[in-house]
Amino acid sequence: MIESYEFGHIVINGQEYNHDIIVYKDKVTEWWRENGHNVSIDDLKDVPAGIETFVMGNGFSGVCVFPVETKRYLEAKGIKVIVEITGKAYKTYNKLVEEGANVCGGFHLTC
Repeated sequence: MIESYEFGHIVINGQEYNHDIIVYKDKVTEWWRENGHNVSIDDLKDVPAGIETFVMGNGFSGVCVFPVETKRYLEAKGIKVIVEITGKAYKTYNKLVEEGANVCGGFHLTC
């Protein structure tokens, strides 16, 4: 579960992160994108099969762009996409986890 978020800082299961991350069911990885403020299809190639929902936290102020073609790429794989500012997205992610959904989240921590 994601315990807290503030600009540039997120805490997950007691571990602090100060860089963008992708949260999978069983791991958290550092997330570097081709273009830091734009999520391309290539940035999501590692999203595992079977994910029901991808929650995108697009930054403190929503600056990180999640283009329509990237959304369509995930939807074509049967993955629902939710894009929200990170302060709201982490709460959505937690709610889905609590409901037992197979969810993955990408979180931009600044901007």
